[in-house]
Amino acid sequence: MRRLLLRLLSVCALPVALVAAWWVSSAGSEDVYWPPLETILEAFPRVWTVERWRGDVLPSVLRLAAGYALAAVAGVALGTLIGSCRRLRAACEPVLEFLRAVPPPVLVPVIMLFAGIGDTMKIVVIASGCVWPVLLNTVEGVRALDPVMSETARSYGVGGVARLKAVVLPSAGPRIFAGLRQALSIGIILMVISEMFAASNGLGFTIVQFQRSFAIADMWSGILLLGLLGFVLSVLFRLVERRMLGWYHGSRAAARRLR
Repeated sequence: MRRLLLRLLSVCALPVALVAAWWVSSAGSEDVYWPPLETILEAFPRVWTVERWRGDVLPSVLRLAAGYALAAVAGVALGTLIGSCRRLRAACEPVLEFLRAVPPPVLVPVIMLFAGIGDTMKIVVIASGCVWPVLLNTVEGVRALDPVMSETARSYGVGGVARLKAVVLPSAGPRIFAGLRQALSIGIILMVISEMFAASNGLGFTIVQFQRSFAIADMWSGILLLGLLGFVLSVLFRLVERRMLGWYHGSRAAARRLR
């Protein structure tokens, strides 16, 4: 119990300290662009009503989920294919490095030309940015497959889909989830950026509207909501990762105990 309390204290100490510092530094502020934290917290329940959650937050989350899922499926599938074939990897590597270096936000105007300004454009923008960390980490994870495991599977006649499910993907799992974790933060950023360009709802659109109408406290409440959304998604991702990679975290914990 004491250990649990100490861990909880270590986790909460920095956020509490930062909130306290924000509260103290902004208290009594008369700057239009830097309102007191107390004013922002008072605006939060007034701004983010049930109707606004349905009209702005839910569409943003659904776009993020669709783009993220599309990037995850495409990244893992293509990464497994490229990582499994040495010649294909050598041929694709220059192109992948070039495309990865292109910042996804600069593609928004180009994607708008082909996908319009609806939800399709926003989903494609999110997917186009999220796919690279997933794909490249999958390639590296598959490429680093233990030769002993590969030869053992071959000697036992495990091939095709069975080898993919039992050997390749579990071995590359830690790298794949590392890419998925990076993609999640990129997806949240691109969700907001895509909604700032051309949209009629969503978190990015609403925050920009508050800024343009000089509702600064409301704008800050939207930024605070984005931070909370990112935190919740990060916690959910860790729970899924712990469940899917329980064997990996268990082996690492056992290795630490043996040291």
